[in-house]
Amino acid sequence: MAEISSKPTLKERLREMIFDDDTPAGRRFDIVLTIAIAVSLLILFVESSPSLPPWLKTTLGWLEVLLTILFTAEYIARLYCAESRRGYALSAWGIIDLLAVLPPYLTFFFPGAHYMLMLRSIRFIRIFRIFRLFAFLNEGEILLQAIGRSIHKILVYFLFVLVLVICLGTLMFIIESGQPNSEFRDIGTSIYWAITTLSTVGYGDITPVTVAGRFLSSFIMLLGYTLIAVPGGIVTASFINTTNEPVRNDRCPRCDAKVRKTDKFCSQCGEKL
Repeated sequence: MAEISSKPTLKERLREMIFDDDTPAGRRFDIVLTIAIAVSLLILFVESSPSLPPWLKTTLGWLEVLLTILFTAEYIARLYCAESRRGYALSAWGIIDLLAVLPPYLTFFFPGAHYMLMLRSIRFIRIFRIFRLFAFLNEGEILLQAIGRSIHKILVYFLFVLVLVICLGTLMFIIESGQPNSEFRDIGTSIYWAITTLSTVGYGDITPVTVAGRFLSSFIMLLGYTLIAVPGGIVTASFINTTNEPVRNDRCPRCDAKVRKTDKFCSQCGEKL
């Protein structure tokens, strides 16, 4: 006797809608969620204006309440549907989802007028919602993966630049300190000058007065142009390597869920791919 195929459960239907963007329901869910994130960010930007009329503040406040309920329900649904709740909760997107939901609830734990400045700062955590837009863009995921692969090289480069500006700033302090009208009064100020000069920002608030100092300043400016391109080259090389990787099986070997070629872990069960 042929087996009778059972209807998908509510959990399976929710999982397909939330995690599988290849289905009509999944695409509609992603579109609604993307619009909600965009509206939430727009509310965040408008609320930061100090000259809003009271009626608009009230309207935006109620809209934010509705969006908070929506994002909370979506986060709970993702936890409910995920094969590995711990894997989703500790994943990058799970943490971003949580940070996007938390701010309105954190305000209940900080009562009192002297905490109002802190509450306003907490509300700006909502900006993390913008990172969730990358979840709907395959190219965005590839870019994030390329940055993740090159982060160690970038950190080493940053450490090298940090040591370089300390050395250059100290050298400029040795050259300029003690000179009449010199603004290089301490090593900290000299390092600040070296950072602005090496980054080619050059505010012009501190300038050398000696010939040797101007020569060193010119050298640092030229050096800055060569150093700025290095991080971009590192990320670009990693991006090319990521996009040229062979396509692997688009199913998780553990739970058979659909995965992208850029995924490191299955979003359903947390299995390493």
